[in-house]
Amino acid sequence: MVIMDWLATRCPQVTFSMKVDSDMNLNLENLMNLLLAPDTPRQNYITGVVMRNRSVIRNKNSKWYVSEELYPEPNYPTYLQGMGYVFSNDLPEKIVEASKDIKAFNIEDAYVGACLKQLGVAPSSPPNPSQFRAYLGQYTREDFFKVITTILGSPQQLIDIWKDVRRPTYKSIDRNAI
Repeated sequence: MVIMDWLATRCPQVTFSMKVDSDMNLNLENLMNLLLAPDTPRQNYITGVVMRNRSVIRNKNSKWYVSEELYPEPNYPTYLQGMGYVFSNDLPEKIVEASKDIKAFNIEDAYVGACLKQLGVAPSSPPNPSQFRAYLGQYTREDFFKVITTILGSPQQLIDIWKDVRRPTYKSIDRNAI
């Protein structure tokens, strides 16, 4: 909730914000295309990989364990997978306010989903759901240019892909330089 409070108090003029994990690759051009599209809502909007009907993990040996005392429901409310999601910047203040009425639990993304449910805000699938992807699988340059976020297998893979996408494409070669 700290970042949501920070966004609400320090960035009121911003139209959109994004939560993104540090091990994610972010394609800024595709993100900007999404955000600048005329049909992208400017209020009560949050999009990414939508998680529906996810069971709460009760196995005490799991990294994602949540006790019934912390969260008694068997399933989480609809939420967005934490690897990366984008939201209209009217939401942080609303989420912070909703959090005052919801008991905190340790699965951040599901907790934000609980706050959204309290607000009556439903997470939206992006116009092209394949733009937010957990893994690309076998890397191809063409696939990479279609995504907004994707988890990569290793820091070295991130470096290799970054080098590859920075090299000119056939279309961008300056014929006068040949």
